[in-house]
Amino acid sequence: MTLKPPTPAILSSLVLLLALTASAVGQPYNPADHTDPINLTPLVQEARVDFYNLDYDSALARFETVLKANPQNPMAIDYVLTTIIFRELYHQDLLDTTYYAHNSFLSSKRDVPVPESTRQRIEDLTNGAIDICDKRIHEDPNDKNAYFARGYARGMHAAFITLVDHSYVSAAHQGLAARNDSEQALKIDPGYADAKMAVGIQQFAVASLPRLLRIMVGIAGVNGNKEKGLQMLREAAAQGVVTPVESRTALALFLRHDARYPEALVVERGLAEQYPHDYLFQLEVANITKDEGNGPAAIAAYKKILVDAASPGYFFDPRLHMTYFGLADTQRGQNDIADAAKNYLEAAAQPSCSDWLRRRAQLNAGEMFDLLHNRSEAIRQYEQASAGGGDQSQADAARRYLKTPYAGK
Repeated sequence: MTLKPPTPAILSSLVLLLALTASAVGQPYNPADHTDPINLTPLVQEARVDFYNLDYDSALARFETVLKANPQNPMAIDYVLTTIIFRELYHQDLLDTTYYAHNSFLSSKRDVPVPESTRQRIEDLTNGAIDICDKRIHEDPNDKNAYFARGYARGMHAAFITLVDHSYVSAAHQGLAARNDSEQALKIDPGYADAKMAVGIQQFAVASLPRLLRIMVGIAGVNGNKEKGLQMLREAAAQGVVTPVESRTALALFLRHDARYPEALVVERGLAEQYPHDYLFQLEVANITKDEGNGPAAIAAYKKILVDAASPGYFFDPRLHMTYFGLADTQRGQNDIADAAKNYLEAAAQPSCSDWLRRRAQLNAGEMFDLLHNRSEAIRQYEQASAGGGDQSQADAARRYLKTPYAGK
């Protein structure tokens, strides 16, 4: 009899099981003892499933119902806040982690046009959650749930202003405040696993920043440790109630950032198998496979996403331009220039494509047509990428290639 090796998803589950077992030695771990009861209610759990399937509108409707019934519970506010933020980030093509796997996004000139009404709702929800938590902590300095909820709101807002506004100084301070709140929750209750996510993210992020940049954003002297950060994310993933999926997502991103691709794939495949209809988890498996250098497997993964997306109802609102763009990038790396050009054009042609990604696709398509010695088509793509109005982050390169044909790789 031949035994098959365990799949990455099984290995990931075993790791989490071992973590839970290790913590249970001597005393069983009961998640209900370390979280706000609202997090365990059926409606919240149903909304979270909608959220992880990217059905943000359904998730928001359920979370709004929870908030209406619990207007003074900061976690009810946090859920609405998080859903609105992630829905906006998804529609702005800011949840494809290829954008963050390297540090180039820190210098991005990209303009993100968020509707003013959405911005105001995010600000109101953030301030509302923090105000309620402030009052609760003033009344009871040992209110661990209030510390966690305040840190969660601050962390979500920090993520929003980082990705949308590039407000790195403000975001750094909010992120540090989120970490402090989470550390306080852990001081009160060392078993409050959800609080380990913010601390783990900060530990890794600070350790990844050059000293000069830490000084520039005003957090000099703040300590960070990558391995400690990763371990805290693993613990939040294993035992948390609110943050297991988010912690695993951050863990996979950080492992990818540090080129630890086999480990990142184990985590991401586990998420993709748990939520097979989450378009982003499937896309991330393909992205990591591409970064690992396995071009043929990545191409197969991207094409499978396109096949699944053609099945009605398989994905909710799949933004296929991300898949076409990743597929084109991979084909480019495999020196399949003609197919790369074709799929960059497919990415640009998708109706849901953001102006930012469309112009990136047009620029890259122009480069491919130059390599194919189709100068007239290359010029057409460069003209579109550098046209006035909208996103201008690709304009300089496009204008340069209008003058001199692209001759790179």
